[in-house]
Amino acid sequence: MTDEDKAAVLEAVNFHVRSGFSDADEIVDIIDDTVLEPGEVDQDWLRTVIAAAFATKRREEAKWPKETDCDRLDQLFDALNEDGIIALQNAGYTQSDGISDITEAYHEAGGEESDVTGYCFYHGQDLERVVEAGDLWLTFGDIGGEDDKGVEIGHRIRKAAESRGFEVDWSGSIKTRLLIKGLDWKRRSGRTV
Repeated sequence: MTDEDKAAVLEAVNFHVRSGFSDADEIVDIIDDTVLEPGEVDQDWLRTVIAAAFATKRREEAKWPKETDCDRLDQLFDALNEDGIIALQNAGYTQSDGISDITEAYHEAGGEESDVTGYCFYHGQDLERVVEAGDLWLTFGDIGGEDDKGVEIGHRIRKAAESRGFEVDWSGSIKTRLLIKGLDWKRRSGRTV
């Protein structure tokens, strides 16, 4: 493995540990699937690197505030789900992956027989941006695809986010995504959403 490959692995490990969505085994799989070809990285070295990254993060977590922005984000997504809006965090890697995950969740909730009126999600690329820069883009809409109802969903999401202290930037149009600005990404290890 070249020094360049090691640097890419270390960067990916640090991101996935910091993002807070994957455990050690999942990170090993991600590295094998997306960073290098399976078998190109020494598994013992990789697991040692991952363990060290988690140990560092847990030491940092001890200094975090009792409630982080990620805790409030979890509360927001829980409230949206309770309000008939399917809200998914880290839904796939792309916009189309997120839509697929929403569609699956909608059918699991009972489809047209459910009380679902809308959806809201962010995907893996959005996660990369928020971890790096602190701004989180949210995709949203009416579950039936109607633009006017989608705008209403956007207003409901904005109001729910602002009531939890988030700064939201949005044009009010279905053609633009909501932006939660200035997130300090601190998702505790071992949390699931």
